[in-house]
Amino acid sequence: MSNSPTLLPYRGKMPKIDPSAFVAPGAVIIGDVEIGAESSIWFGCVLRGDVNYIRIGKRTNIQDGCVIHVASGLQPARMGKGAEATPEKGYPTIIGDNVTVGHMTLLHACTVEDFGFVGMHAAVMDGAKIEGYGMLAAGAMLTPNKVIKRGELWTGRPAKFWRSLTDDDLAQFDMRAQQYAELAAEYK
Repeated sequence: MSNSPTLLPYRGKMPKIDPSAFVAPGAVIIGDVEIGAESSIWFGCVLRGDVNYIRIGKRTNIQDGCVIHVASGLQPARMGKGAEATPEKGYPTIIGDNVTVGHMTLLHACTVEDFGFVGMHAAVMDGAKIEGYGMLAAGAMLTPNKVIKRGELWTGRPAKFWRSLTDDDLAQFDMRAQQYAELAAEYK
């Protein structure tokens, strides 16, 4: 394994990574990707911003083995309400601040707002959105254009609303983001 991540340009665009972010050896980041302050991209992740862009906010953790990709406007239009995309532009992937994305997750052309939570080995598909303080359970698949609202937990394949999150659940979101920011600083 390399001692540094692989950063590759695509169509003249090079990934932009805040100096305070941690990107683990073996991660691969390609093209139009921006990673915010104190965020962490862990071992074995692939972030491919080739036919559209990827934006990751501050203090967000993308855990080991995740794949993050985008969709071009060449694909059939499946535009949902409030989507960030147009049929001509396709879908970027936008991940907010203080987001936790569990190990081996697939995020494809979707949005996860500030303090969103995606469990291990989950999948979030084109045009789907997880609002702030919304949660997709481990192993679940959020199908195209579905929206998890603030305070909701969805589970299953395909994912469906399961229950409202408790105050204790929501406190875990803040704690997990803080823990990963501290761990990333230690690794850095």
